[in-house]
Amino acid sequence: MVKTKNSKKKKYNRSKNTANEPDSVYVLKLVLYLIIGSQWIRITNGDMLIPIPIGLIIGIFFARMEHFKIERKIEYAMLLLSMFIGFWLPLGLEIALG
Repeated sequence: MVKTKNSKKKKYNRSKNTANEPDSVYVLKLVLYLIIGSQWIRITNGDMLIPIPIGLIIGIFFARMEHFKIERKIEYAMLLLSMFIGFWLPLGLEIALG
């Protein structure tokens, strides 16, 4: 009886999160997340200021619904970083009530 050898070759499986996209598309996505995440809506009523991070909400929606996903942790980190940057910069929409 002939014995066959079972080769233990590792098959290279790509993760479903990585796509075959050029570096320029990756950088463009990061820049778009930076711009979207820095948008705020600031509602002022006299002396009261209510900041709402609308860019973070929209960015998380885009990150979850994206067809060609880059590393989702990187997208979330970029959104959080841009949210904090946008809080101190005069970016976004300001609505004055009264």
